[in-house]
Amino acid sequence: MATFVGAVKKYLSGEAEEKRSIRSILLGPPGAGKGTQAINLKDNLGICHLSTGDMLRAIAKEDSPLGKKVAETLKAGALVTDSLVIEIIEANLQSDACKLGFMLDGFPRNLVQAQKLDEYLEGQDEPLNNVVEFKVKDDVLVERIAGRMIHQSSGRTYHEVFAPPKVAMTDDVTGEPLMKRPDDNPTVLKRRLDIYHEQTAPLIKFYKDKGILRSIDAMQSPEKVFEDISGHFKK
Repeated sequence: MATFVGAVKKYLSGEAEEKRSIRSILLGPPGAGKGTQAINLKDNLGICHLSTGDMLRAIAKEDSPLGKKVAETLKAGALVTDSLVIEIIEANLQSDACKLGFMLDGFPRNLVQAQKLDEYLEGQDEPLNNVVEFKVKDDVLVERIAGRMIHQSSGRTYHEVFAPPKVAMTDDVTGEPLMKRPDDNPTVLKRRLDIYHEQTAPLIKFYKDKGILRSIDAMQSPEKVFEDISGHFKK
């Protein structure tokens, strides 16, 4: 995979005949592996990764009325308002870290957000050029979510069965404790999947009609999923 990643890096850095800024969305249900792949892509290709989930969880920890409201919303498995999410995303897209391109993870979640995002990016003369759909069956997602563990500061993910840490509930790199998200339980997951199928799944047609949707089998090994995504970025 190292040779393949090197070729993609060369392509993105401008050393190849054509340089292309990546402006992408990682689209898929909770537990599909978007976060894991986003970290891999960021580390290997230097692409800015914006996770609305991570940003909202950070706000939820704040001792403020907004923090408490967001915390209650996330715990219930519901979605925060479109206006708040759009404001957070636009502010981050203006940062220096995203000047060379970005991946959005967890946004947009519905057609209203998608249209608002298009308006903003087209106003910046930087429209989306790639949307990656992670395809995973619901029953596989339930199994993945039930055993998921997170290293909060880095975003590294583990699984009790499929990718256990070397020491139980401990990050392999830092030795710091792992955590389980409050919304990683079957009851909340069912609600999140219902919301995804109702509100987010229609985005698949929206972006397919634009000609920028790329679908991948996210039930493959993480290495193969990474290779497939990198290949789509290079097209």
